[in-house]
Amino acid sequence: MIRSVVRGYGAALPKRVVPNKELESIVETSDEWIVQRTGIRQRYIAGEGETTASLGEQAARAALENAGLTPDDIDLVLVATSTPDNTFPATAVNIQNRLGMTHGYAFDLQAVCSGFVYAVATADLHIRGGMAKRVLVIGAETFSRILDWKDRTTCVLFGDGAGALVLEGQESEGTIADRGVLTAHLRSDGTHKEKLYVDGGPSTTGTVGHLRMEGREVFKHAVGMITDVIEAAFAATDTTAEDLDWLVPHQANRRIIDGSAKKLGIPPEKVVVTVDLHGNTSAASIPLALSVAAGDGRIKQGDLVMLEAMGGGFTWGALLLRW
Repeated sequence: MIRSVVRGYGAALPKRVVPNKELESIVETSDEWIVQRTGIRQRYIAGEGETTASLGEQAARAALENAGLTPDDIDLVLVATSTPDNTFPATAVNIQNRLGMTHGYAFDLQAVCSGFVYAVATADLHIRGGMAKRVLVIGAETFSRILDWKDRTTCVLFGDGAGALVLEGQESEGTIADRGVLTAHLRSDGTHKEKLYVDGGPSTTGTVGHLRMEGREVFKHAVGMITDVIEAAFAATDTTAEDLDWLVPHQANRRIIDGSAKKLGIPPEKVVVTVDLHGNTSAASIPLALSVAAGDGRIKQGDLVMLEAMGGGFTWGALLLRW
C-alpha cells in the first residue's frame, strides 16, 4: 500500500522574542504566574513585514531543503491556519506563488490548534487517493494579531511562528513497521464554541475580532478529549504507550501536556515539550516541536511518533506515524 512518509521538516520564527518579563509592563501579570500556570517562558511576536504567509514560506523552504527537493517536486501546498494574510485568496496559494509554483494546487484548512493534525491527515488522503505524490504541509500562525492585549488571561499564552513537513507517497508493506502515517483520528463538537472562539469575522462583524477563551473550561475538557483520540490510534494499530518513541503534543499548556501523558502512561522523557520556548502557536505548534526534536536528533528515522492536538470548536485529533 501507499504510505505518506516524512521526507523533510522545517520551521520559521519571527525575529522578536518576547519574554514573560516584558509582558509585565503591558498587563497585570508576572513571569512566576505565567510559568507556574502554563510553562511558558517566552514567545515570538511577528513584526512589520512578517506575516503568516512569509513565515510559512520560510518554513516551507527549510523543509524542502531538508528533504533535498525543490518546489517543482511538490503537487499540493496545504496550510493549516486561523490567521490568514487575507480573507481570500488562501494563504496556501500565496505561499505557492512565493515559492514560484504555477503547477499543482493549494488550499487552506481551518481547525484552529488541531489544524496541523487535520492537515497531515488530509494530505495523507490526497496521497493515498492518488491526487498528489508529494505534499507540503504547513502550520503557520500570527495569533498576536488577534489578541486583546488588555486581556491578561489570553495575551500571555500565544505566539507566532510556522512549521512544515514534506510528505511523499511511498510503496510500503502495509504493516505497523512501515514508515509514514499509520492512522489518524479526528473529532469535533460545536457545542463548545463559546469556550474558545474569536468574536469577529467577515459575515458577522466585518472585523477580524479578538480571541476569547474560558480557560478553566478548556482545561477541563482537554485531557479527556486528547486521551480519547490517542487511545483510538493505539487501538487501530494494535500498539500501546510502551511502543511509542515520542509524543509530540500541541503546545498549549504544560499542565495539559503533563496531565495527558500521565493519564496515558507515557513517561515524561518520551514527551516533546517546546511550550516554554514558543508559547501556544496554534496550528504551528506541532511542526515547530517536530522541527526542534528532529533537528536535535531526538526523533530518528524509524521512531514511532504520536501527534495530538485540541483547539477551538472544539476540534481535536491524534495521528500516529513512523518517522
